[in-house]
Amino acid sequence: MTCTADAHTNPFNTQVRGVSIGGWLVLEPWITPSLFYQFLGADEEHTAMDMYSFCQVLGPEEGNKQLRRHWDTWVTEAIIDELAAAGINSLRLPVGDWMYEPYGPYVGCTDGALDKVDWLLDQAAKHKLSVLLDLHGVIGSQNGFDNSGQSSSLVWTSILSTKPIQAVTFVHWPIRSAGWIGTFDSTGFYSSINREHIAMTLRVITAIVDRYHTHPSVLGLEPVNEPWELTPLDILKNFYWEGYLIVKRRAPAWKYIMHDSFRFTPESWGGFMAGCPDIAMDTHIYQAWNNPANKEAFFTNACEQKARIIEMERVFGPVVVGEFSLATDNCAMWLNGFNDNLPGYPKLPCKFVQCPKPYMGSDQPGAPPDPTKPIQQPYGTGTSGPSFGLCPVDIDWVDGDEDVTDDVMTALAAKKFHAFETGHGYYFWNFRSELEPQWSFLKARKRGWIPESLQDVETISSACEKEDKGLYYCLARRGIFEITLKNGMLYATHGENATWIQGLHGDTLVQAADRIFNNYWQTNRDLGGTCDFGGAAELHPMHNVSQGGGNESTTQPKSPAASVSVVSESAPESPRTPLSVTTILFCILLAALVAAGARRFLQRNKGLGHSTPSLELSSAWPQPRMRASGYSPVATTSVELPQTARRSGAPNKLMPASYQTQV
Repeated sequence: MTCTADAHTNPFNTQVRGVSIGGWLVLEPWITPSLFYQFLGADEEHTAMDMYSFCQVLGPEEGNKQLRRHWDTWVTEAIIDELAAAGINSLRLPVGDWMYEPYGPYVGCTDGALDKVDWLLDQAAKHKLSVLLDLHGVIGSQNGFDNSGQSSSLVWTSILSTKPIQAVTFVHWPIRSAGWIGTFDSTGFYSSINREHIAMTLRVITAIVDRYHTHPSVLGLEPVNEPWELTPLDILKNFYWEGYLIVKRRAPAWKYIMHDSFRFTPESWGGFMAGCPDIAMDTHIYQAWNNPANKEAFFTNACEQKARIIEMERVFGPVVVGEFSLATDNCAMWLNGFNDNLPGYPKLPCKFVQCPKPYMGSDQPGAPPDPTKPIQQPYGTGTSGPSFGLCPVDIDWVDGDEDVTDDVMTALAAKKFHAFETGHGYYFWNFRSELEPQWSFLKARKRGWIPESLQDVETISSACEKEDKGLYYCLARRGIFEITLKNGMLYATHGENATWIQGLHGDTLVQAADRIFNNYWQTNRDLGGTCDFGGAAELHPMHNVSQGGGNESTTQPKSPAASVSVVSESAPESPRTPLSVTTILFCILLAALVAAGARRFLQRNKGLGHSTPSLELSSAWPQPRMRASGYSPVATTSVELPQTARRSGAPNKLMPASYQTQV
């Protein structure tokens, strides 16, 4: 599953700095508890704890009535105005597959959801914001969490406990599983793969792309959110590949951002889809599940993410931190499920505040919770819920008798923004929360924890200065086509000195690219510039790079080049480094290979009417790691794509005429 060239249709040269619009079209009780207070004290048949059971318990008519009121009040035009004023440039919009292909209790219950998607996209276009469409919930649940639409493997029980006699109880976390990808058995393995589920999700991806491929605000698609860590990786990669082909055929300018399945490691993703245009890896970096520690430990942990992001960008490509928050504990009410909690959580005593009035108005049943009642059934294996009108929230930070929460959160936010800007950007989770400022971009901004504008480079740029173990340089990738380097250099120099750039070759070209890329990145990174240049550059730690030819480190850059010199001057003066005989022979051989390749390319593409090379994409379906047989190999397929692909304001680059896939 690779591509032979990385001819970016829409180079990822600007970071995303955004927020997620969570809890809106895909319900999560902990984000909007006012929608779920009505189920406190209920029995098994009348308890809802996710989107699926919400529609199941209330039915299509009442469920749709409450959802429409929620949709109209949770996200408003005034909120979009406020987000745009905060300096964000992108929104991540979670959607469910049921919106495009309704099934089960969703039928009738979620009518009108697509109208709200259309409305948000138009609002985003009005404010010049991009939107990443995030397929957050899929049939069968990809992770067993309520954020997938359905908390899978939940069992209602009747057990001896400290709860009231004849109380309604349930078990979820000890037996959690995920049924989207297949059947997860009691031995901890997938005994079969559910091809029908995967096929449905690919149909939904097709429907999403067909519906929105011409909308100017759409940045791209995330084909599934947070597939759990036990998902067979080979099957997941095949799904990502198939979804990618659908997207690139119909919307070639879209980004395709894949979640890491909680396996953010080079071993899992290094080399996957190498050379394929417009892909990125999504990773979610939270501290809410970390062990209790002092503020310095959280600060250091936040800044250390820079190194992880840079390494993944080196072995895979662009990385976007798709979710993060300012929470440093697990106290947020229902964070781990409605009236439930993870075993062993929370690890510290929580703070309690008055449960807020419902955001959708006084007509909402059961909200706010009855202040005369203690925590009510149903009871999970853990404890979290309102008691006597009070709701648990994240604890404050104190230094002696002094509340230093504002200082700690302000510093932590700046360090996270700084660290995540090392890659290709981030989305804060969430734009809004009923209870928690640590999980609410808007509340945190009002508290002063987040700068008035994310363009406040002075606050963010030096945030990790104390924790950093080293700086970074933006250097040319080794072993890539010269045309890729030159296109990146032209972008970085705004097209100036084009004749000089086109005349560079070999080591001279690489050294000039190092200088140009690094100067551009050092100047523009705080303004949102990435070390990308259409796949032509990558970051390297300073201690791995020789400075101007002197005091060379014994640790060489992690690239095919033996060493790299970074020169500070910006004038495009051609380096005059003498070439060795070996280098000259290598250049002659490389030129011969390029010429031969050019001849083959011209013969193969004769009559196409344009000069853009086609991408050769090859893959083979691996056999799933399971007992039953998986997908069978199918025949070679040629997927035709539009010959040109442009978006408003995007560089004028041609899309390859076809993808040749071997599956």
